Amino acid sequence: MTHIGSCITAKGVKPVINYQHKFKTTYLFGSYSPLDGSSFTWEINGVDKEIFRQYLEALSQYRPREYKVVVIDNAGFHSVKDIKVPENIYLLNIPPYSPELNPCEQVWAYIKKSYKNKVFPNMEELRKWLHKTVMNMDPETIKSITSNHHYLENLNAAFNN
Repeated sequence: MTHIGSCITAKGVKPVINYQHKFKTTYLFGSYSPLDGSSFTWEINGVDKEIFRQYLEALSQYRPREYKVVVIDNAGFHSVKDIKVPENIYLLNIPPYSPELNPCEQVWAYIKKSYKNKVFPNMEELRKWLHKTVMNMDPETIKSITSNHHYLENLNAAFNN
């Protein structure tokens, strides 16, 4: 479905854009480092606890010697009651209704800005665009989007003492 964004037109001229009202979904799971700008993403059709478990397993294998702190919100599929979280991952729960504390939410907002006013002929073209957009994010961009001084100050304090 086309997400309408702002655009510039002459005074009194209504903007004309292509619009498509067809609702299909794909989901992007992602982990982004505010320290070095690295990223790990999965594009998948669906969200549930089992998919989240599989994502955590795959993330744990990405740079396996690295200890990862993953910020999660209160989404139902983030419930880990019945799953084993890999040993090199720590899940940090943030309070409800605080997306500003979730680095991934900042990345999604960045991606959505370039998604405004676009029409894709089919889901495969949307996936190609999404893949290209995610893969073209350089580490400096990721660091600038995800760097939250609350996290960085606490990480530095914890590991530099």
